[in-house]
Amino acid sequence: MKGLQSASHSRPWYREPWPWILMSGPFIVVVAALVTAWIAVKTDDGLVTADYYKKGLAINQTLVSSEQARKSGLTAGVRLADRGLFIRLQATAPAFVLPSLLLVSISHPTRAGLDQTFQLPRTGDSYRSDSIHLPVAGHWLVLLEDDKKTWRLLGNIVLPANGETIIGASEETK
Repeated sequence: MKGLQSASHSRPWYREPWPWILMSGPFIVVVAALVTAWIAVKTDDGLVTADYYKKGLAINQTLVSSEQARKSGLTAGVRLADRGLFIRLQATAPAFVLPSLLLVSISHPTRAGLDQTFQLPRTGDSYRSDSIHLPVAGHWLVLLEDDKKTWRLLGNIVLPANGETIIGASEETK
């Protein structure tokens, strides 16, 4: 009789492991959602460009500028180190003249707040600035244009970079 009585008195549900195991899944999802929301609020990515419609309309001019650099066989050696930016331009076209002012944009692919723009005067056969804030480590887009915006070079650089990174378009041989 005693054995029959103990069988009818089972443990309460909260003393069993299975309800807790089954409830842990939704609990983990709620905690992960709260952590994701906190990360999203604390790290605002911002817009990459606010005037994307105008940029889209100007794509033909961008393509012409890039083609002009390709026809000139223009390449650039970019070195970023120790608060300094050093750029060396070379062209295969004999008629190409180095501009007196070089427009440089260093932009992050997804974080517009980290973008930097410089105007570098020519010093001899290169362009340099000794007072820049070096971007944080990672992938960066480097855009080089002359002051009249007749040509442009766009390249990638991964920081920290050892030595010089070559960007630019070389003229195709046919």
